[in-house]
Amino acid sequence: MSNQPYNPGAEGAKMNFADAMSYGDYLHLDGILGQQHPLSQAHDEMLFIIQHQTSELWMKLIIHELGAAREALKREDISAMFKMLARVARIFEQLNSAWDVLRTMTPADYTRFREALGPSSGFQSYQYRLIEYILGNRNANMLKPHEHVPEVHAMLSAELDRPSFYDEVVRLLFRTVDGSEDAVPAPQLRTPHAVVPEIQAQWKTVYQDIDRYWSLYELAEKLVDLEDYFRRWRFNHVTTVERVIGFKRGTGGTSGVNYLQKMLSVELFPELWQLRGEL
Repeated sequence: MSNQPYNPGAEGAKMNFADAMSYGDYLHLDGILGQQHPLSQAHDEMLFIIQHQTSELWMKLIIHELGAAREALKREDISAMFKMLARVARIFEQLNSAWDVLRTMTPADYTRFREALGPSSGFQSYQYRLIEYILGNRNANMLKPHEHVPEVHAMLSAELDRPSFYDEVVRLLFRTVDGSEDAVPAPQLRTPHAVVPEIQAQWKTVYQDIDRYWSLYELAEKLVDLEDYFRRWRFNHVTTVERVIGFKRGTGGTSGVNYLQKMLSVELFPELWQLRGEL
C-alpha cells in the first residue's frame, strides 16, 4: 500500500478547468450559493433560508414534471405520464423529509430572527400556488398576493383559464369508459374542484372492472398516491409550525396553524377519495 495521497489525475481525471466547463460552472454554483443573505445575526436563520430555497427548487421540478405529464396525458402517452407522476410523488417524499431538519429549530431559535422576516410568508410562494392550480385546487383569491409581480400574476391567471391536470384525466376517463367526451362535465376553472357525481360514477365503473380498465385504475391509484404525499407535506408543515410558534399569527398575517389546518381538508381529487366509501 502506497503512502502517497491519491491523485485522480494520474488515472486520467481532468484536473485543470481553466479552459473547460467544471461541475460548478455547469450548475452555476456561484449564483446559487451566493443567494443566502440572513438579515439577522441569528445562527438558525441560515437553516430557515436554505430550507425554503431548496423547497422552491424541488417545487420547480414538480412544475416541470406536471407540465410534461399533462402534455403526455393529452397525447395519451400513458407510460411516460406514469413515470412523471411517480417522480412527483417521490419529490413530495423528499420535501416531507426536509421538515425533519427544520424541526431541529426551537421556538427560542426562531424568535431570534422572526422579526427580520417582515410580512413575508410561505403562503406567498407562487410556485406552490401554481402546483395547486395545475392539480385542480383553484382558489382565485390567492392571486392577489402576486399582483405586485405582473408576470407571475399573469402566469397564475393563465393557468386558471386552462383545464387542470385532473380535468385532462377526467377527459381520458370519459373517453375510455364512454367512448366519447360528450358527457364530460365542464371544467371548474376558477374554483377548487368539488365532487361531481358523474365523475365519481365513472371512477366506480373503473374500480368495479379493474381488468378491463387497468390503465385507468393504475392512473387513479397514482393520483391517490401523489395526493397522499402532498397531504403529508401539508400535515408536516402544520406540526412544524405549531412546534415552533404555537398558535401565533403567521408572519404574513394568516392565522398561522389554524390557516394551515384548513388546508388539510382540501382534496385535490375528491371523487377518488369519496369513492372509497362506495366500494
